[in-house]
Amino acid sequence: MPLILCVLMLMGDTESCSSRAVEFVPSQSRKQRLKVEVYNEILCRLKELNEEETKQPYFEDELWAHFYRLPNRYALDVNVDRAQDVLMHKRLLHAARGPAARPAIEVRLVRVHSASTGRYNDSVHSSSPRNVKTQFSCYPYKKSIHPPPAFGSSLDVELGHEDNEVDVQDKDVTVHADLFNSRLMHEITISTNDKPKLLSQLTSLLSEIGLNIQEAHAFSSIDGYSLDVFVVDGWPLEGTEQLRNILIKEIPKVEKHLHVVYPVGEEEQTGIKHVKIPAEAIDVWEIDASLLKYEHKIASGSYGDLYKGTFRSQDVAIKVLSTEHLNENIQREFAQEVYIMRKVRHKNVVQFIGACTRPPRLCIVTEYMSGGSMYDYLHRQKGNFELLSLLRVAIDISKGMNYLHRNNIIHRDLKAANLLMDENGVVKVADFGVARVQAQSGVMTAETGTYRWMAPEVIEHKPYNQKADVFSFGVLLWELLTGKLPYEDLTPLQAAVGVVQKGLRPTIPQHTHPKLVDLLKRCWQQDPLLRPEFSEIVELLQHLAQRLQMKRELPE
Repeated sequence: MPLILCVLMLMGDTESCSSRAVEFVPSQSRKQRLKVEVYNEILCRLKELNEEETKQPYFEDELWAHFYRLPNRYALDVNVDRAQDVLMHKRLLHAARGPAARPAIEVRLVRVHSASTGRYNDSVHSSSPRNVKTQFSCYPYKKSIHPPPAFGSSLDVELGHEDNEVDVQDKDVTVHADLFNSRLMHEITISTNDKPKLLSQLTSLLSEIGLNIQEAHAFSSIDGYSLDVFVVDGWPLEGTEQLRNILIKEIPKVEKHLHVVYPVGEEEQTGIKHVKIPAEAIDVWEIDASLLKYEHKIASGSYGDLYKGTFRSQDVAIKVLSTEHLNENIQREFAQEVYIMRKVRHKNVVQFIGACTRPPRLCIVTEYMSGGSMYDYLHRQKGNFELLSLLRVAIDISKGMNYLHRNNIIHRDLKAANLLMDENGVVKVADFGVARVQAQSGVMTAETGTYRWMAPEVIEHKPYNQKADVFSFGVLLWELLTGKLPYEDLTPLQAAVGVVQKGLRPTIPQHTHPKLVDLLKRCWQQDPLLRPEFSEIVELLQHLAQRLQMKRELPE
């Protein structure tokens, strides 16, 4: 039975190459309507190309099922002039269902055109993929053995690169570029079981085997599979098959690392008695789980849930790890978080109360922050701050971070979502799930954190130190100024590529106080040595707040 009975033709079209074009529904969002439009256009083009697969029974329904199971962003990003690529994505997702064929991988050479960096996008800033006209349309490549990428990078247009001339009229975009200025790269398309941190692991793997990611698109299907597409250079053009063989060999190791699930609670079968926490002095922090009372769920995350509850009549927050994802890696992060939280005591760091380290319930108990997260405050409640209030918040954060750095702790995921407020509006640094004690060498190399806030050296898997937190603080300060998501028009990976390769930074609002403008620019310097320490940031912010307070109190 078809997923959708298509009773209307495309709006505005009098004809369709399909007898059953998917209908628009008035209540659909703009992105959903665009998904329908792209589906119909892809279907038409495949039929025009006389693709053999289109002659199969129920092909139209299967193609719609493919679009339906992927997010709206897939339809918005896909290159409609390369309709055959959709068939390749559909085939890989289908193959990924079978354990023997997983991961399903396609590696091919593609010809990437640009006037400068070798990247382009023929869908950015348009009302639909069909509203874009480029001088290097994909049609000239029908006779070429090297097609353009399945997806086009949006960086040159979105970052306003001077070498591209962009005309915007009636929601159309015309991109003028040198047709012959192009080069070959490898496009890698991977489909496998979707899991937390899979994308981070894949990008790390590609980096480790010597590839430079020029473009990346990641999609998760509603039925638990991933479709990740990378355009890379750094590999010999004649070694396509060798690259594919290496990926087939190495990716299962990533999957195995991510998917070792222990049946927690069956201790006699697993041998897991408790999570071992590094010992350090005498500290009574192990909590009897029976003394915890759960009231209601506050939030859910990749690895568990957060509850409001009580412990010995005290209001607490209880972070409970999900048994579904409880593998060795998650246990290691849990142990590290407990170890770090035991060490810290500061009014601007969420207070650790205790932990349960014995299955079947692993949890971390902290003070309850009734004010909620800074992210919720900015994005769902009151918007951005008046300047003096913003400075008070920024001072709280920088004091907490200064304390952590003085104790050799790098947070590594500083952002509004990981800041909490108490009933008095005091802001505290929270969530030490990926925090680490800095190595004795002073540098670290593992990638972690969130791309939109991540320092360039961390994105590039280079050695880094506590100055990576300073970069994240700069982006966070911009969040407080604007109440917006950093690089909201870009995907996280597009933002990461822009930060590293284009020097992309958030646009500072007009009329921002000059001292804050200077601080922002210093915090997100490409060279970590040029970024300030948090001790200096605290002093600067306090001095500015005092000046503003005195100015406010002066009689007019």
